[in-house]
Amino acid sequence: MDQPQADATYNIAAGELRQFIERIERLEAEKKDIAEQQKEVMAEAKARGYDTKVMRKIVALRKRDKDDIAEEEAVLEMYKAALGM
Repeated sequence: MDQPQADATYNIAAGELRQFIERIERLEAEKKDIAEQQKEVMAEAKARGYDTKVMRKIVALRKRDKDDIAEEEAVLEMYKAALGM
């Protein structure tokens, strides 16, 4: 490969790489903004008397499959019974 063609290939790859990096940076900024909004929602819920720890657990549960939740709860109940709880 001659030098001008090598330079052109480098410039194209560098430009593409820069685009990927800039997209990742924008997504990171959006992620930071969303996290801040989530904190604000939780602070508002807490100010209105809701238990934010329980709310977080509910959000996590809603993401999971119902069968997985049922299985985990059954095992938890079995362990609690074994411990006399």
